[in-house]
Amino acid sequence: MGIADDAVEVRARGWRTLAALHALIETELERALGASADLSVVEYTVLDALSRQDGWHMRMQQLAGAAALSPSATTRLVNRLEDRGLLTRIICADDRRGIYTELTPQGRALFDEVRPVHDAALERVLAEAETRPELSSVAHAVQGASARA
Repeated sequence: MGIADDAVEVRARGWRTLAALHALIETELERALGASADLSVVEYTVLDALSRQDGWHMRMQQLAGAAALSPSATTRLVNRLEDRGLLTRIICADDRRGIYTELTPQGRALFDEVRPVHDAALERVLAEAETRPELSSVAHAVQGASARA
């Protein structure tokens, strides 16, 4: 195996480690959010993105990017959350084709209630991952990034 092959293997191993940590985190967050608020991780991600707008709203396209979803999947997700009364859509006054989304007071209240559940689950799963030799370096890096944020 040459140097180039070694570099490819190192990258592939890093990617596999990151994917394994992501799966562990995703599973724990789905369980915790589902049990406490009947929310999925992607629904929480949308509420989180909208909560960070500080009274403003987001275009559907921005929301799709924040949630890493296709436009059609974003529309379906927004429909579900709107049906639950957690967010609302606003037609842009300047461009009738533009649609904005923002949290409702009920959506803000639910987000504020479930954020500690999310944060505790994330902290718990990262601490667990740090004890696993195959995940510890990536989990440690994520923990360090969290501390700097």
